[in-house]
Amino acid sequence: LSAQTEAPFYEEWWFLVVMALSSLILILLVVFALVLHGQSKKYKNCNGGKTISNVEESVTLDNGGFTALELNSRHLNI
Repeated sequence: LSAQTEAPFYEEWWFLVVMALSSLILILLVVFALVLHGQSKKYKNCNGGKTISNVEESVTLDNGGFTALELNSRHLNI
């Protein structure tokens, strides 16, 4: 009787393809995470200590420091 030995699974072609694709996905995820981390750090440094929020920027002070009220946009029932 001759003993036929099969090749180990890690030498099969499908295992090598799966490992190559897994490695590629892992490398792409690491690169993507590093790019996002760098972008967020860049924009955090570009803020320059600006503490005014978007809501506060939209308020215009036309009357010597007092906010102007727009009564025309309100519909009153008489």
